[in-house]
Amino acid sequence: MAQKPLRLLACGDVEGKFDVLFNRVRTIQKKSGNFDLLLCVGNFFGSAQDAEWEEYKAGNKKAPIQTYVLGANNEETANYFQDADGCELAENITYLGRKGVFTGSSGLQIVYLSGTESLEEPVPAYSFSPKDVSSLRTMLCSASQFKGVDILLTSPWPKYVGSFGNSSGEVDTKNCGSALISSLAVSLKPRYHFAALEKSYYERLPYRNHVVLQESAQHATRFIALANVGNPEKKKYLYAFSIVPMKLMAVAELVKQPPDVTENPYRDSGKQAAGGKQISAPQEESACQFFFDLSEKQGRKRPSTGRDTKPPHAKQPRKPPQPPGPCWFCLASPEVEKHLVVNIGTHCYLALAKGGLSDDHVLILPIGHYQSVVELSAEVVEEVEKYKATLQRFFKSRGKRCVLFERNYRSHHLQLQVIPVPLSCCATDDIKDAFITQAQEQQIELLEIPEHSDIKQIAQPGAAYFYVELDTGEKLFHRIKKNFPLQFGREVLASEAILNIPEKADWRQCQTSKDEEEALARRFRKDFEPFDFTLDD
Repeated sequence: MAQKPLRLLACGDVEGKFDVLFNRVRTIQKKSGNFDLLLCVGNFFGSAQDAEWEEYKAGNKKAPIQTYVLGANNEETANYFQDADGCELAENITYLGRKGVFTGSSGLQIVYLSGTESLEEPVPAYSFSPKDVSSLRTMLCSASQFKGVDILLTSPWPKYVGSFGNSSGEVDTKNCGSALISSLAVSLKPRYHFAALEKSYYERLPYRNHVVLQESAQHATRFIALANVGNPEKKKYLYAFSIVPMKLMAVAELVKQPPDVTENPYRDSGKQAAGGKQISAPQEESACQFFFDLSEKQGRKRPSTGRDTKPPHAKQPRKPPQPPGPCWFCLASPEVEKHLVVNIGTHCYLALAKGGLSDDHVLILPIGHYQSVVELSAEVVEEVEKYKATLQRFFKSRGKRCVLFERNYRSHHLQLQVIPVPLSCCATDDIKDAFITQAQEQQIELLEIPEHSDIKQIAQPGAAYFYVELDTGEKLFHRIKKNFPLQFGREVLASEAILNIPEKADWRQCQTSKDEEEALARRFRKDFEPFDFTLDD
């Protein structure tokens, strides 16, 4: 079955015209259906303080789509981007960071570089340096299987991008733009490259990333520069496109050349710093910024903005934070009821839920102390995903589908609740409808997360939230702002619409003796053994 393409929007300089942009997006989505993400390049904020932005920041207005933006290009707007690592600016609006890689759960890889080119030292907060470009290149291109990236986001145009191509209009690409970005584009081979700042729309003919008859065929690159939002000339500032992540594409499909493809504008052109000539790489930087890299296995964190020039050192495994006091769920803690533990992995373990909704209601818990999914280290996330997939297979073999939920509110240790629901009870859509209906009744805003998104893309560490994951991969998310019913997830699943056991909505009413718990745990271990991936090592 062919992979379903992601539907994305890219936007040029917003310059504080948030209502104009988001109203346009709403119109497009009403006409053409929902898009997965909106990517903004160029100047997102205007130079003057704007009451319009305060409405979004305060939550009175909300972006209609998950929106990712680049950082400042001038001193006047640098104060909006206090966290170089990237952060949530407002609900549904996220600053990616100074530089780095964002990889969605679908495998889509987006490289971003905020600011304008600078050769000064120290580098201003709104600029990037040769060292920044070199570290991005080293981080990505050193992988043995590196073929390129899906999307490159920069604010300035790459210098010489118009060479061998169609006319770039009033923009002189020989004198305008950044040679460092040209150099980066040569190395990263993006399938799409978006830029702005010149208040002009320019969709260049696609160009090759290989030399004909000398190198194996590679995918083409499409460069699109976008105009400023709401410009009076009505130049195009919003670009819609569909894309399948390259890691999911067959090679023959990926390298298929468009009929109007041109030579690479940067290579063999004799232009200093823009052609195939690489900028010498500095020593590996040890200081890093982090923004979660959401790969297929919810992968590693990746370095992003450090400017420390110390030599590299061997990377040590990150130790989980220590609990402030006794914890009922840290596996090494004496408070853990060990008789409920039914499986132990390297970073996580499974335990029967105390007072479970059913005899096989289990919890996925990190062995070390982590408060929520958002705060998990990469290796723990990978094993969590492994347990989720294994439990799905296990319950499916027993005629059940599983529903997973997490409540990061008034809890100190992550507990991923996994509740099996017999296939005969109801369909996945019925479960989804039950959660949405009961949320509405309790005035809880439960939002559906785009299919290829991940919780780490939406919630920052420390944020309170509740989310549900269905067996189809669909997720429902609620950002907890004040109070939240602690038993909400159980209440929905125990309701007549699903398991029809309303008397079990409160776990304290479902407790059994230790002997009975031990018997249930022994039975689960025996039944689960054929699916136990920890025995494969």
